[in-house]
Amino acid sequence: MSVTTPWFALQTMPKSEKKVEYSLNQKGYECFLPTYRQRRRWSDRIAVIDLPLFPMYIFCRFNHSALGRAVSTPGVTRIVGFCGRPAEVEEKEIEALQILASSSFLREPWAYLPDGTLIRVDTGPLAGARGIFCSGENNRRLVISVTLLQRSVAVQLDENTMFSVIDRPKENQSMLRNESDIALKLVKRAAS
Repeated sequence: MSVTTPWFALQTMPKSEKKVEYSLNQKGYECFLPTYRQRRRWSDRIAVIDLPLFPMYIFCRFNHSALGRAVSTPGVTRIVGFCGRPAEVEEKEIEALQILASSSFLREPWAYLPDGTLIRVDTGPLAGARGIFCSGENNRRLVISVTLLQRSVAVQLDENTMFSVIDRPKENQSMLRNESDIALKLVKRAAS
C-alpha cells in the first residue's frame, strides 16, 4: 500500500495567494489554488479576472517534516490546524476541487453545507467529483465543501449530467448526533 503525502491548508496574507503559490512551487512543493472568474467593472473598462475560491488560503502537499519550510514562506501566516497541530485536508475534497478546476464549468463560492445528499458525478467533465447535491427551481448544483475551512464551492450541473447517490443525510444523522453527544460527554468528563 502506497502512502500519499497529505494536503494541508495554508493561511496567507490578504491578496497574497498567487505569490505564495509561486514561492512554494519554487521550493518544490505541489500547490493548488482553486480560482473562479468574475467580471469587474472599472470606470474605463470591464475585465474578467481570476479570484481565489477560498480567499487567504492555498492548499499545499508536503510531509510533516517540511512544516517549517512551508510556514517560513513569505506571505504564509500559518498552517490550519487544531491545538497547535496541523490538520490534513481530506484527499477526496482536494480531488473534487481539482476535477472542478480542470473543467470549464462556471464555479463560485457558496455557503458552507456540512451535510446533505452526497453524490458522485458519473458523466461529463466533472466525472468522479463528489459533493452535496443542491437543487432549486430551474437548477441543479454540485456543492463541494472543504470541511477544515468550513467553506464550499458550487457549480451548476446541466440536465444531462448523470450522478450516483453515495449517502443520504437523514440515514446517518441520528447516528452522528449520538456519536457527537458521546464525544461531548467524554470531553466534559475529562475537563472536570
